[in-house]
Amino acid sequence: MSAAVAPALRILPMGDAALLVETGDLATVLALERHLTRLVRRGEGPWATVDDLVPAARTLLLVARPDTDLAGLAAAVTAAGRNLAEGDSAEDAGSPPDADSPHVEIAVRYDGPDLDDVARLTGLAPNEVVAAHTGTPWRVAFGGFSPGFAYLVGGDPRLMVPRRAEPRPRVPAGAVGLAGEFSGIYPRESPGGWQLIGRTDAPLWDPDRDPPALLSPGALVRFVAAAGC
Repeated sequence: MSAAVAPALRILPMGDAALLVETGDLATVLALERHLTRLVRRGEGPWATVDDLVPAARTLLLVARPDTDLAGLAAAVTAAGRNLAEGDSAEDAGSPPDADSPHVEIAVRYDGPDLDDVARLTGLAPNEVVAAHTGTPWRVAFGGFSPGFAYLVGGDPRLMVPRRAEPRPRVPAGAVGLAGEFSGIYPRESPGGWQLIGRTDAPLWDPDRDPPALLSPGALVRFVAAAGC
């Protein structure tokens, strides 16, 4: 068996108290974020200075405290990447989340305007699309696009569909969509090009809530069909 190859990481300073780690793909981001989260929770050595980890599609931002030794922290990140390749972190993007990760259940009315198109693109019947979307738990990979919007991964691979050829100028709040490997929920009315398969009344963003976002990176999301669907 060939030896595992450490992920290629490009580490850049972001101001005087943060590092941006560039990776080759989302799977590496998620695996690295989970591994670093454990190290930060232990709070040993350079990890004691890290206040936040912010994943994105190809990057991971480490937000540290003022006066942090960024060179030392960058060296620790590089070592963590090698540890991933050597198997020190046995989990990857598709493995079960930590036991203390939030679990969120979201009821959906599967009556979206693109449900039939998704069925045609996937070769599934509309009810099979619903069964696939609800049958597998999703995981929040990262947030973006709009406050409260979360990119969900890890669902049924049969649901991978392209974005719409023509984005809609207005997508209603609560619309549940698919695009590529992701599922997501529009937290407020906005333009959008995802394939819409349903809608929910779940409040994705509430400034008076702590935290304001219902779905945070690492959370496990289970969709359920609302009564009558």
